[in-house]
Amino acid sequence: MKPGSGSTTDVVTDETDVVPEETDVEADGEAVVPGPAAGASETGTGTDTDAGSGAGADAGSGSGSSGGDPTGTGSGRRWPRVLAGVLVIVLLAAGGALYVAGRQLRDTPAGSNKALTDSARTTQVAGDVTNALGKVFSYGPGDTAATKASAQQLLAGKALQQYAALFGQVEKQAADQKLTLTTHVVRAGVTRLTDDSAHLLVFMDQVYERQGKAPSTAAAQLSVTAQLREGRWTIVEIDAR
Repeated sequence: MKPGSGSTTDVVTDETDVVPEETDVEADGEAVVPGPAAGASETGTGTDTDAGSGAGADAGSGSGSSGGDPTGTGSGRRWPRVLAGVLVIVLLAAGGALYVAGRQLRDTPAGSNKALTDSARTTQVAGDVTNALGKVFSYGPGDTAATKASAQQLLAGKALQQYAALFGQVEKQAADQKLTLTTHVVRAGVTRLTDDSAHLLVFMDQVYERQGKAPSTAAAQLSVTAQLREGRWTIVEIDAR
């Protein structure tokens, strides 16, 4: 305003107070970022850390997953070899058991029983025993002497002794009662056969006839032991069953 002027004009100048941002300065002269900026920095740092952690976790998971596949594949490849080894052991054990069983079978009496393998000798002993029993257990009132003579040839040992002890009574009854006895061997089965001995199970039908009476039939079952003597099977023991 010029001096001496009659009017006074106030000129107001809009002033804007500018407050400079305060910057804290530490003793070492380095600037410290104000609080909000520092907070933003911390937020950013945390985000980066989380991202890094996620990436690391994903990477770790991927590594573990990919690492498991080769292990599983290796185990799968080992299984056939393990099974093959087990099968070999089982087969060897089974073969050993069969070998031992075969040896035991050969060493047992059943393994030496030729009635199972030698059909010719089995037929011979059955035929000789059948013929002998038919002769020694068949007689009539007038031919007991022939029966006794046949027994002396076809029986031996205990069988001959038993027969001789009983035939005296049979001979007397045959003469008194006019008794005729006819024996038919129905079946003679060889149960055991060796080189010089045999055991048989014999089934017989015996027909009794008395003078003036109807004939009667009875069945008999005998256990017979025979021995090979001079090429012929001789009965050495007879047991009624």
